Parts: sequence; C-alpha cells; structure tokens
Amino acid sequence: MFTSNIGRLRFFLYSLGLAVAETVVIVTSIVSTIGFEGLINSGPGPARQGMAGAVLIASLIFVALRGNIASRRTRDANGRRWILWAYIALSAVYALLQAGVLLVVKFGDPDSIPGGLNLLALSIFGLWCTILWAKPVAGSNIDELTDVFEFDGPLPSPTRTAAPAAPRAAAAASAARVPPAPQPFGRPRPAGFGKRGI
Repeated sequence: MFTSNIGRLRFFLYSLGLAVAETVVIVTSIVSTIGFEGLINSGPGPARQGMAGAVLIASLIFVALRGNIASRRTRDANGRRWILWAYIALSAVYALLQAGVLLVVKFGDPDSIPGGLNLLALSIFGLWCTILWAKPVAGSNIDELTDVFEFDGPLPSPTRTAAPAAPRAAAAASAARVPPAPQPFGRPRPAGFGKRGI
C-alpha cells in the first residue's frame, strides 16, 4: 500500500486528505496544550514551548506522509528526483518555521509574522503542482485501473488453440490483400526488406 505507484487523481485526493488531517491535528494540539485563549493572551516564550513542540512533531509526521505519496507519484511519472527532495526538504523547513512562528508571534502586532513564510508556502505549492501534473509512464497505472474498475474475476489470458493447417492456409489465401497506404509526398516506398525489397 505504501510502496505502490499512484496516479494524478489519487495523489490529489491523498494530498487533500492529509492537509485536512494535519489542520485538525494542529488545532487539536493547540487546544490540548494551552488553548486558543491561552495562545492569544500569552506572550512569546517558555509558556508556548509545549504547544510549539507538539505542533512541530505533528507537522513532521505529516511531512513524512506527504513525502511518501510524493515519492510514489514521482516513481509513477518517472519524475525528477531533485523536485521530490526539494519538496520534502522545503516542507520540513516550513514545519519548523511554522512551529517557530507559533512560539514567537505577538497577536495584535502584524509585524511579528514573517512574510517569508508565505513565499516558502508558495514554492512548496509550485513543487506540488509539478509533481501532480507530471506525465505518467505508459503502462504503469494498470493496477490503479483494475482497482478503480471492479472486474468480476481475473483478466483472461490469451490462449491459442491448435487449428488444422489446411483451413488456416485456405483462410490466408482467401483474405484480400490490403494495398499499402499512399505516400503523401514523393514516390511510394517499395515493399519488402531493405532498399531493394524482396
């Protein structure tokens, strides 16, 4: 489950589910430690350390989960590894800075929130879009197709039946010969092998 390739739709849905789950876990971490009222009324410093630590641990766990699905998507699309590692590294830096902002932010003072965090989030979103829209490798999504469309049983394997030689030769002789397609430019190619043909 955690090693199979995933397509665009599953990558999008997994990412959306992880974003919702991460938001719920971060809100739960804040409420269970000092609460929103305590966060707003407390000053930056040691009073917020437990809350910032819980948010950091939860965020890093979700970075690992997002990295897993991004690596599966990159493998499915035969994408560039540096985009994957940049996405994972910037997500980890963002999680660290997010916990740091919760530790030092002063509510009521907009200058205490660093503007670079939004630029970093925009860079991560751009890398995510690159991973999402990467073109899948041909034939790598057969497992996904068979999971989406429910088949009644295993796929039939092609079997060959031995036919008598005489009917096969008669059928081949009676089949009409299809002429080659006309060439749009220049003279037509000779049929056969090589330059001389047969």
